[in-house]
Amino acid sequence: MEFRTIKEDGQVQEEIKKSRFICHAKRVYSEEEARDFITSIKKEHYKATHNCSAFIIGERSEIKRTSDDGEPSGTAGVPMLGVLENHNLTNVCVVVTRYFGGIKLGAGGLIRAYAGSVALAVKEIGIIEIKEQAGIAIQMSYAQYQEYSNFLKEHDIMELETNFTDQVDTMIYVDKEEKENIKAALVEFFNGKVTLMDQGLREVEVAVNLV
Repeated sequence: MEFRTIKEDGQVQEEIKKSRFICHAKRVYSEEEARDFITSIKKEHYKATHNCSAFIIGERSEIKRTSDDGEPSGTAGVPMLGVLENHNLTNVCVVVTRYFGGIKLGAGGLIRAYAGSVALAVKEIGIIEIKEQAGIAIQMSYAQYQEYSNFLKEHDIMELETNFTDQVDTMIYVDKEEKENIKAALVEFFNGKVTLMDQGLREVEVAVNLV
C-alpha cells in the first residue's frame, strides 16, 4: 500500500471575524472509523454552532464523504475535501468545529474559512508518504564488507541487522521499484561473488516537504 496522508493526528485553531474555527485531523482507515471520529468531535463540541466534516479513504481514494452540518450547502464540507484532494491525501478525516462569533461571513467567506482551516492544519501537522520497501538479505566476506560502505554511500542506503560470523550477513531495504536495479548493482559491485535473498516488504513513512 502506497499513499499520502497526514503525519499524525492533530488540531489547529484560528479566529475569523470573531468566529472560532478548530480543525481536527485524524488518520483513519475505514468509513466506520471516520464516522466514529466525527461523532466523538460532535460530542466533545456539542455547544458548537457547526461541526463540518470531510474524509477520504482508500489507497486510490475510493471513498469520499462530506457534511456541511447546517452551513449553507457547498460552503464547508466540499471546500474542506478540496484541500485534501489538492494535497493528494487519503486515509484522513477532518472535522472543522465552528463557534459562531456574531458576524456572518457570507458564502465566499465561509468557503475560505473552512478550506483555510484545513489547509492550515495540513501545513502545521505535515504530510508523509507511506511507501513500500523491499528487503534484500546479503551475505559477503569480511574483505567485501570493507568495501561495502562505499556502495551504501553511493546509493544512499542504510545498513540493517548486520551479523558477523564466519561471514557477514546484513540487510537493506530499498523502494520496491528499485529492488532489481540495486540487486544488479550489488552483483556488479562485488563482481558476482555475493549471495542475495529477497526478504519481503515493509512500510515506511517518508516526510513530504510542502513548498
